[in-house]
Amino acid sequence: MKKIAVIYWSGTGNTKLMAEAVAQGAGSDAKLLSVESATKDDVLNADAIALGCPSMGAEVLEETFMEPFIESIADCVSGKPVALFGSYDWGDGQWMRDWVERMQSYGANVIGEGVIIRLTPDDEGLDICKALGEDLAK
Repeated sequence: MKKIAVIYWSGTGNTKLMAEAVAQGAGSDAKLLSVESATKDDVLNADAIALGCPSMGAEVLEETFMEPFIESIADCVSGKPVALFGSYDWGDGQWMRDWVERMQSYGANVIGEGVIIRLTPDDEGLDICKALGEDLAK
């Protein structure tokens, strides 16, 4: 079974709900971590990772915890399967498109185009997140 780390930042709890669903889909051995408690070793020791962050400000990643973390793992995601997800309230998902491009530029094998859900995920949205976790575990 793959070692999977699901690492997220959530301001309102919406992205946390998404992260929990991704971890559930990835299997019982998936490691669910808030980015505040995650380390570079969590990424290095994982076979695959899922990263979750809502859209902030002018459609950017959260700048205090998630942005520095993403920068810190730039040199250790090459070739790794990576799933991206997050919630938003405004905009059109540009932050996710930028994030996918960025992770690809680091050499990550990004699964799909990233999962975005407006505000609180409903049952359908949570099912999409579970499916993302399942895809990551394959």
